[in-house]
Amino acid sequence: MQGSITRICMIVAAAILNHPLLFPKENTTIPEEEDDALTRMKEYEERLQAAQERLEQEISKADEEATNSGLDYYGWYFWSTLSLVIFFTIEVCRHDLNPGETPDHVEDEEGYTNSGSVNPKDLTLDKGVLRNLCETNFQPFVHESGRVQEFVEGFADDLLEALRSICDREVDMELEDFIGVGSMFESWRVCKPATCDLIVPFATPDPYHFQFELWCDESSDIPLDLQGCGRIKLVKISENCPDCLSGKTTDDEDMLCLLHNRNHNSKADDHALEEQLCSRNTDYLSKDQVMKWFQISVTRAWGQISHKYEFELTFRNLDFPGALKVRFRSGKVIVLNITLAIQFKDSHAYFISHFPSDSGNTTDIHWHLSFTVYERNLLKHMAKILPESSCHLRCLQLVSFLHKKQSGLRGRSALTNYHLKTAFLHLLLSKSPSAWRPQNLDQRLRDLLAFLQKSLQEKRLAHIIIGNPLVPLELGVPAIFQDAEPINLFRPLVLQRQVYAKMVENFEEMLRNAPALIQEYAPHYPNGRLNSTTVR
Repeated sequence: MQGSITRICMIVAAAILNHPLLFPKENTTIPEEEDDALTRMKEYEERLQAAQERLEQEISKADEEATNSGLDYYGWYFWSTLSLVIFFTIEVCRHDLNPGETPDHVEDEEGYTNSGSVNPKDLTLDKGVLRNLCETNFQPFVHESGRVQEFVEGFADDLLEALRSICDREVDMELEDFIGVGSMFESWRVCKPATCDLIVPFATPDPYHFQFELWCDESSDIPLDLQGCGRIKLVKISENCPDCLSGKTTDDEDMLCLLHNRNHNSKADDHALEEQLCSRNTDYLSKDQVMKWFQISVTRAWGQISHKYEFELTFRNLDFPGALKVRFRSGKVIVLNITLAIQFKDSHAYFISHFPSDSGNTTDIHWHLSFTVYERNLLKHMAKILPESSCHLRCLQLVSFLHKKQSGLRGRSALTNYHLKTAFLHLLLSKSPSAWRPQNLDQRLRDLLAFLQKSLQEKRLAHIIIGNPLVPLELGVPAIFQDAEPINLFRPLVLQRQVYAKMVENFEEMLRNAPALIQEYAPHYPNGRLNSTTVR
């Protein structure tokens, strides 16, 4: 029996040593050697056949011996099973490790493939065509944007002033001046209708103030899937208590008199603001309650000033009361997104109820933290050190233009202009200012598309401000955000496999369509004249 096992092990060892995994197939033979190779293969097959026959004989003998010895019986099956496991393992590894058998496309665990992927570095982009496209399709928006901003600023001031007039200063929030953000105020708008994003900070009346709980606080219990969010606690300070340390006697506004906490106040009338703005049975500011207050207030404010304007004002989304549409008699439309915000201490970071493209998947007491003002200031800072007539904004306009046209062809995906802008800002910070000279537009566009493609493949796009050491110190980003772990903007989308798969598919199709789209929408100059039929 032991001799049989020894011989079986020798056969297994011989098979392993002659397995293709250890000696991969390589087409290195020359025509003169093909006959010799065939002869050796036949001899090899004959040796394997003989070894198989001897193995079968040994198995037969082993079966006879197994009837006489129970111990040998189990030992034999142990070695037989081990041999089969070895062969099976080798066969599986051969498919996984043999580079000659790599499939044409790879499908990952999310269910989408990278077959047909286009390398952005190989895109054919004509500098003259790109320049003409920018001048005829984007340049007119620059002149129009000035007039649109002037109108929006005047109308927003009027609306907010009417809002303040109808508010009860004792129990209502105090609205501050608006802040313009987004493509309209950053000079990279590429489409119609004109869209203006305004942030309107609000504060509480005395003696209330806000306390903030950030996701990046050491003691925070905010879930990981709510990174970039925080909670806002509404607290009240008693002005009559000598033990209270109010903002009038100390700079530390986080120190409160526990005797006069809201839960220990016996005056029911003092709870008006809490009941109006906070989530039920909590001290935390409720997004739903704040939006309800804002919707009622905006409607009343518009009723007071509507007679002064000759246009129609409608709510585009009842869930977001600041999403307004202005339609003039001429048919021209201006989209206005007024977002209530709460300033984080004395920084340019603001808690907001939602982003304009938000799907609303956070809880009622968790507020998004917006850094759009820092992003606007970053663009202004970089413009001071870039070459004259730099191509950076045109690069962002082009990728936004391609994304819009692709969305028109295949429908919208989860990839937003904010993702495009974030990728662009990463590229802007990582390259030297000289790389953005006007003649480098085609190269930078390829770089931006390549950066987006890599980010989608790696399923990671880091927030541009949070935890980014490349952000200039001149912007004054608070240390708590500078030192925080970077946030992956793609993380919520990766958890939705079908949504992410569609986003990747649409982007890859956009890459394939990019040269044709640019050529189609770029004007041509036959005989030195502009063909107006190609301008859209």
